Amino acid sequence: MNTQIFVNLPVKNLDKSKAFFSHLGYSFNPQFTDQNAACMVISEHIYAMLLTEPFFQGFTKKAIADAHTSKEVLICLSCESREEVDTLVKKALEAGGGNPIEPQDHGFMYYHGFEDLDGHHWEVMYMDPNHVQQ
Repeated sequence: MNTQIFVNLPVKNLDKSKAFFSHLGYSFNPQFTDQNAACMVISEHIYAMLLTEPFFQGFTKKAIADAHTSKEVLICLSCESREEVDTLVKKALEAGGGNPIEPQDHGFMYYHGFEDLDGHHWEVMYMDPNHVQQ
């Protein structure tokens, strides 16, 4: 079995968060989605668990950080092209997301990003496969 990753993120309003990420083209696994959590499918082995704040709090004794004012993590996803990067950021902004950074073009790598409705910072990037060392 391949290793999978489940990034757990606290959200204030699960329905609004699901609508936001659905607008970006992501789907949800109904087997692991209920009134407390939604399992967003990013790829075959990558998932984001969107957890209501009270449910999230059940997994930690620490306070939940306000992602609008502090950052604990930057989530970065790869894209197949520069156009896909721009399209995903555009969809996020259309759905009410924020724009924390300007696009960065380093020739072999291009990235941009958005903040979701809860302030979680998502970076999306394209790297020219000809520049990746094997």
